[in-house]
Amino acid sequence: MNAHSTPTTKLSFDPAKLPADLWIGGKWRPGSTGKRIDVLDPSTGKPVASIADASVEDALEAVAAAHAAGPGWAATAPRQRGEILRKCFELMSERKEMLAELISLENGKSLADARGEVTYAAEFFRWFSEEAVRLNGEISTAPGGANKIVVMHQPIGVAVLVTPWNFPAAMATRKIAPALAAGCTCVLKPATETPLTAYALADIYREAGVPDGVVNVITTSRAGATVSAMLHDPRVRKLSFTGSTEVGRKLLHEAADTIVSCSMELGGNAPFIVFDDADLEAALDGAMIAKMRNGGEACTAANRFYVQEGIVEAFSQGMARRMGALKVGPGYEPATQCGPLINHDAVERIGGLVDEAVGKGAKVLAGGKAGEGEGFYFPPTVLSGVPGGLRITREEIFGPVVAITSFVSEDEVVAAANDTEYGLISYVYSGDLARGLRVSERLEAGMVGLNRGLVSDPAAPFGGVKQSGLGREGAHHGIMEFCETKYIAVSW
Repeated sequence: MNAHSTPTTKLSFDPAKLPADLWIGGKWRPGSTGKRIDVLDPSTGKPVASIADASVEDALEAVAAAHAAGPGWAATAPRQRGEILRKCFELMSERKEMLAELISLENGKSLADARGEVTYAAEFFRWFSEEAVRLNGEISTAPGGANKIVVMHQPIGVAVLVTPWNFPAAMATRKIAPALAAGCTCVLKPATETPLTAYALADIYREAGVPDGVVNVITTSRAGATVSAMLHDPRVRKLSFTGSTEVGRKLLHEAADTIVSCSMELGGNAPFIVFDDADLEAALDGAMIAKMRNGGEACTAANRFYVQEGIVEAFSQGMARRMGALKVGPGYEPATQCGPLINHDAVERIGGLVDEAVGKGAKVLAGGKAGEGEGFYFPPTVLSGVPGGLRITREEIFGPVVAITSFVSEDEVVAAANDTEYGLISYVYSGDLARGLRVSERLEAGMVGLNRGLVSDPAAPFGGVKQSGLGREGAHHGIMEFCETKYIAVSW
């Protein structure tokens, strides 16, 4: 790795000693292109490392390594696979602080958020270490009595895993853990904005006893061509992707050529609904969690705040006080509560969304304008009286901006919440449990946080409806995404 600059805060590790080459077949190796990709610290906008740039040929070598390791890993006893996954959990837990600092360095999120991510990411290994031994089949008698119906679940094969930059640890382990538990091998392609965490975790997998070739990690500046080549390789039978709906659509088209099984965790446009009878302080607490986890750069982030007219003023002022009090700074600074965005384009895009809303009549209660200086910062912002139909209510904000609109009736807010192509998650706050459950049932979303601002859990099925995705991650559902179901007809 070539280090270019060092954060002013002393880290517990030396960035220059981190792995930054391709991990293929149990070996570290440079990309065949001979080129490197700079990794930036969003707090300064300056490079802190450079990583290998894989070619299409490198990617296909990773597929070949995964394919070669497949039969041996599939034949490994479930208990043995589970013990290896458990060791991954233990090593990640032991190195929590180092991994959190690394995530903050390349992603920009606060240390508190990064520590939370490492804990969450490690839990997928603990959960699926237990699921590995519970991949049960079934036996029944055919209704006509002619034979027995034996059903078993077998590993689907080589899986290509494509993950985003916003949760560089959790988005990888949420896919790798169930894949390995099911007996699959994989090729992970993390985002080039945050690759160092993926490579650091690869070293942990090796130490935990994951056999060579079972997990391969590649980074590339040619993501489209590289992923396309892997999807058109007949040895690849699974694609698991987390990212934007736009890219997800393109990958589904690519996967159709070879009928590759697809799991898609795509974009969101989460409504956060607060009824008049809600506990105001609890709703504000939940709103801060739902909005500001990872500084708002999350597909589960609350995007549209609908607050009933009797409580909207108090809620808006409460959010302005809380958002305005957040300390903004480099993620790896211990006092930071809101770090930088991932890059300059994100700052420009969010600034444009805010400017359009203000131009159409929204009122700025906190923040509103990006400051000067180095780094990719946008201040925590609260807008009230946001008109419907604007880009800020139609697109994912993916940043620290709260856009508040008032509503009158239950039917009105449900219609507004469902008026989107997305359906990942919704949030509802109400003191009336019957109403809360009724509205939750009516919302077109794969997940609902009822009087809660956080729903993600390795033991729960994570995923959306409509154009927010296909399939589920986590829970028992997650391991089934990496299985083929086989039926055997037999008489005895």
